[in-house]
This record gives sequence, C-alpha cells and structure tokens, in this order.
Amino acid sequence: MTVNGSDDVLLVHGGTPLEGEIRVRGAKNLVPKAMVAALLGSAPSRLRNVPDIRDVRVVRGLLQLHGVTVRPGEDPGELVLDPSHVESANVADIDAHAGSSRIPILFCGPLLHRLGHAFIPGLGGCDIGGRPIDFHFEVLRQFGAKIEKRADGQYLEAPQRLRGTKIRLPYPSVGATEQVLLTAVLAEGVTELSNAAVEPEIEDLICVLQKMGAIIAMDTDRTIRVTGVDKLGGYTHAALPDRLEAASWASAALATEGNIYVRGAQQRSMMTFLNTYRKVGGAFEIDDEGIRFWHPGGQLKSIALETDVHPGFQTDWQQPLVVALTQATGLSIIHETVYESRLGFTSALNQMGAHIQLYRECLGGSNCRFGQRNFLHSAVVSGPTKLQGADLVIPDLRGGFSYLIAALAAQGTSRVHGIDLINRGYENFMEKLMQFGAKVELPGKALG
Repeated sequence: MTVNGSDDVLLVHGGTPLEGEIRVRGAKNLVPKAMVAALLGSAPSRLRNVPDIRDVRVVRGLLQLHGVTVRPGEDPGELVLDPSHVESANVADIDAHAGSSRIPILFCGPLLHRLGHAFIPGLGGCDIGGRPIDFHFEVLRQFGAKIEKRADGQYLEAPQRLRGTKIRLPYPSVGATEQVLLTAVLAEGVTELSNAAVEPEIEDLICVLQKMGAIIAMDTDRTIRVTGVDKLGGYTHAALPDRLEAASWASAALATEGNIYVRGAQQRSMMTFLNTYRKVGGAFEIDDEGIRFWHPGGQLKSIALETDVHPGFQTDWQQPLVVALTQATGLSIIHETVYESRLGFTSALNQMGAHIQLYRECLGGSNCRFGQRNFLHSAVVSGPTKLQGADLVIPDLRGGFSYLIAALAAQGTSRVHGIDLINRGYENFMEKLMQFGAKVELPGKALG
C-alpha cells in the first residue's frame, strides 16, 4: 500500500499499544545533502541506505533537471548518481520540482563550481520559526558569488573561481554549515568556519566529501577548516541511520504503553535522547542491530528539558516526546532554544485534553536568544491527562508525527489531516503503523 498526495486524511482509532519491529534507513538530514554533494564529482557516486521519502524524490528530480543521471543500484535503498553531463535547468521546472523543500539552496555552491551560475526559487519548508536564507547568500557572496534578486527567485553567478574565506556563524546552523562545506571544498585556498554545527549528519556529510577527495578538518571548538582542491571524484557511502525517526517511534512506544524494536537505531548518535528517555521512565535495550523501546509500566516522571544543538537534546526529538510527557505525573518544563515557533503544535494537544501552558520567558537552566523577543518558546506540561480523539491538522513534519502519536494514544477516533507532510521524513510510515498493530484507515480505503 502506497500513500499518495490525494490520500491526505487518516482516521486513527486510538488506545492500542504499538508493538512490533520496524527498520529505519538513512537520515533525512543527511541523504538529500549527500545526493547534492554528488554534483561536485567528476565520476559517479553510489549512495546506500536511502529512504523512500519525499525530500529524496525532490532532490532526485532537481538533480535530473540539471543533467545528473540517477538510477537505482543493485541493492534495495541504493542510488547511483552520475554527474558527467551537468547542465542548466529551466527556471519553471526548478520551481515546480522544489515545491515546499528548502534543499535547493544547497545546490548553489556545487552549481557555481560546475556551471558558473545557479538559480534558486523561493523556498518553503516547515513553519516552525525563522530559518532565514539571507545568511546562505551572504556566505556565498563571501566566497565571491554575485547574486541578483529577481521576481521568481535568486540568480547567482561566479565570474571567477570561488575563493576560500573566514566565516563565523552567529548560531551553529546545520543548513549554513552544509552550505559552507558544499561550497568550500572546490574553492581556491582555505576556508575557516567557526561556530559550526557538529551534528552526526554533518560529520557524515564530511565523510562523504572526504571520500570524494576533499580535505576537511574538524576541531573540538566547533571550527571546521576546508582546504580547497581542484577536482573531486565520486563516492561510495552508506548513510547513517535516522536517529530522529528512531526517537519518534521511541516516543510513540512510551505514549501508547507499547513495545517497539527499531532496527538500525544506533546508541552513539542518540545518547542524549536515551538519557532523557530513561529519566522520564521509559525503558530501552540496545543490541548490535538496533534498540528496543518500551513502557515498563507504572507512572512516567515529569522532567525539565531544554533543546539545544548537538550534542544537546535535539529540537526534532522534542515534539514527539512532549506527547509522552502529557502522560507523566507532575509538571514538565520545556525550553525550546532552536526554533522559536516550534511549540505552537501544543494547542491541538490541549484540545485533546492535555494541559500545556506556553510562556515567553526562558524557563529552564539558561537564557536563550528568544528570551527578549516575545516568542512563546517555553512550555509547562501538567500530567497525566487522558487524551481524547479530535480533528487534527498537521502543521509541520515533527509536529505532524506528534499529532499521530497523540491520536494513537488517545481514546476514541481522530481525523488527522495533511498526513502527506509526514512522508517528507518518515519512510513508509503507514506500513510501519500497520506492522505495529495500529488501528488506522484512509477514509473509503482498506489498508493492509
């Protein structure tokens, strides 16, 4: 059974614990970026452990528009990307393929190196707070790109070879770090990036680029130094597993009092999440193939939680876990420091019976950059509360999966609208729900 764009409403009959086993494949926050990196090479690349998600399909389409041949490899979840004949793409086609994705901004550096010019349409993405692209363009200017704003997007040119530069990020942004890496590897001279993001997906992208011939050093103080080279080859790489999807299913097990084995989940990239999961009262068991997550019975415990960049508690872990915290005894405090609007999803949980109050102040151990800017970025969750089925409209990717968890944990039936958005980052999530014994149905269709 395949979910397509028209199957956008899901009926969820809640109250059944999720039990069973699924596999997570390559990380959404790495695989599309590794696909873009293939543009930089003079030879084909082979990427393994690729999930079938919408962001991958968007990037595949954009690469093909630019003359890159993308075909399945010999093994399931394998792509072969051949950039031998990179060419300019039609503006209207780029716009149509980009859709709501923000990935196209990362095409800038590779296309400037390969073609000397690039076009980037207006960008979308999840509405979870400001993710300004101006900084991306400022970085590219520092490398020597000329940028012209047009009615349909941004046109970029590199009259000469891009040059290495010194850049300090005001915040360790993952997207800005990726932009610098994908541009610096073929730029002339040395690029020094300080206050860089150091997420596991960033390290994996660096591994991809190093396999292609790049020279990249990571220091312990969030400084990355890239020595530009004249030419890059292809790569063969298996993407690291998606720790964000694994944590989402872990939170679903906790909220529904279930028992889930996530094959492919890795301890090293999830250590911060696992510590928090244990503090809440969740149980887990790690083996060489994955991690089992379950609710051991008894009461869940309230906690104080603050999101942060890696190695802190990831913002994408926060929303699914908040659903489980509605079932914890006492007051849990959440301080969101990465995206200022990420707690907006809690209003729907309150409609289902949760008690969540939002605050503009920084609640928790430290002040953050949102503290004086009138954003509702802290929350107090009072529990436990019984959740009731409701009509839910998915606001963003992680918020959407959180609504799904809430509907699965609730008594009664929920109508979840906009489920196609979940396909951006969760491979075959409908099939996985069926494997766990969830009682879900597409109106007018039989599942299974």
